[in-house]
Amino acid sequence: MAKMVSVSTYNTANIGGRKPLGKASPLANSFSLIEYDKNHRFLIMDCPTNSTIPLYLKEFARLNVTDVVRVCEPTYMKERVETRNVKVHDLPFKDGDVPPASVLKQWLELVTMRVASTKGEEGQEPTTIAVHCVAGLGRAPVLVAVALIEKGMDPLDAIEHVRHKRRGAFNNRQITYLADSYKRSGLKGTTKISSAMRSSPLTSTNAANTVPGVKAPVSAPSSIHKSFFKKMFGSH
Repeated sequence: MAKMVSVSTYNTANIGGRKPLGKASPLANSFSLIEYDKNHRFLIMDCPTNSTIPLYLKEFARLNVTDVVRVCEPTYMKERVETRNVKVHDLPFKDGDVPPASVLKQWLELVTMRVASTKGEEGQEPTTIAVHCVAGLGRAPVLVAVALIEKGMDPLDAIEHVRHKRRGAFNNRQITYLADSYKRSGLKGTTKISSAMRSSPLTSTNAANTVPGVKAPVSAPSSIHKSFFKKMFGSH
């Protein structure tokens, strides 16, 4: 089960003896750290700006961030991050939407590469992949949830775990996508990425779901997902 820690509540047991970040920090509510195991660590955050990026860089250093994935339009110069040996990856997609196959492919390739580069090295400090959209409530959490599902977590559990530490994460469309549409590919590279999308209430049951602009028929969600939506959003 994933272990998630808010940056505002770091302790020495969680972050290798580092001192906790004070709650008075202007970034205390900006980050949500999600750890599945020592090889899977993600930092969901809102978007930095050129004026706030120095504060983010301090946290990147604390958490051994190796990569920053931004899924929104750039709000800061990536050179300011990359001079600290942190690679910036631009994987933008529409606000409030779910990731297209091309973004999933690149995201899973990155996760796989980072896990492979650190796995089995005793004593090495865990690395972290940071990911952000604008507010860190939709697109960024979706990618992290996908990574948790790939690791073997049940989709509904992944959604709940992320929302537990990132209050307000996901909209209805994104929850339905994760619960019904996304099919685990096994993090085995790119050969199965195309199979990560299967028919659901959000996609058509034929090849039309791969054509931009083609709308698919909508079917009713299952009873278990109705129950889940009621729990998450209430009965209305």
